[in-house]
Amino acid sequence: MENVVMVTFDVESQAYQAFSQLKNDAVNSAYTILQMAVLKNENGRVVAVDGFDSETDAATNTLVGGLLGSVLGILGGPLGVLLCGGVGLIAGSIVDASDADDESTLLEYVSQTLGAGQTAIIALVQETDEAAFNLRLQDYDCVIMRWDAAEVADEVEQERQVQKQLAKQAKEELRAQKKADRKQEIEEKRQAIRQKFDDFKQRL
Repeated sequence: MENVVMVTFDVESQAYQAFSQLKNDAVNSAYTILQMAVLKNENGRVVAVDGFDSETDAATNTLVGGLLGSVLGILGGPLGVLLCGGVGLIAGSIVDASDADDESTLLEYVSQTLGAGQTAIIALVQETDEAAFNLRLQDYDCVIMRWDAAEVADEVEQERQVQKQLAKQAKEELRAQKKADRKQEIEEKRQAIRQKFDDFKQRL
């Protein structure tokens, strides 16, 4: 089963320790980690502060493509701020990870659990035994959640469409506002020219 796994931590240092441990054992008989990143909420924006991608040079510690790259692109962009800001990333009203709805989508879950300054691990994992992956994290104070990777991919595509629609709407509103502003400026110029004619007539 291919899953997107998110692990939230109460202690920031544990996220980095767990990331290093999982990275060093990314492939075994129970699971394979294709992509993984450490996420952090920095001033209301979710960013990847460390990463691992089996399809790129491991030394670069970057995550720029694939499914998780797309997820991070949404979370770190304007739509991510909209999705997360109203729930708590900006406002600072954070829901405990253990209280989050199990039916939440990945993006909803991130917005509900990753508070200001907090860190988490997100990973694209193929698992034959979920217990094995969980066992690797048993020494950490953390909460583990899973989503079907195919469903996450579909969610990402839907959010991309929303982002396109929002961008289109914003451009249309900006264009309309500019047009309205120009109308006002044109009318002011008309009045100024008319006033010149009136002034001239008064001098006759």
